[in-house]
Amino acid sequence: MNSVQEELEDRIQKHLLPSFLDIKNESEMHRGHMNGPKDKNAESHFRVKIISKAFTGLSKLERHRLVHGILDDLLKNHIHALSLTLLDDDQE
Repeated sequence: MNSVQEELEDRIQKHLLPSFLDIKNESEMHRGHMNGPKDKNAESHFRVKIISKAFTGLSKLERHRLVHGILDDLLKNHIHALSLTLLDDDQE
């Protein structure tokens, strides 16, 4: 099984064909917090920036719904916090 970060990247690449993708794993910053990861290798907090033509014409809410749909089971089972910046190619 891929790491959570690898799975995030694979799904985003496959479904959104981004012109730019930056994924930052911020899990280490949350270790020891009440809802932070307990396992030292856990991946649960991410900051993601995506620029994709797939977002053209979509509202901010629609963009978030699209990404959440792609990552649904990861959000339910592995990811505790996900910060998203979602731009279309015209907003770079």
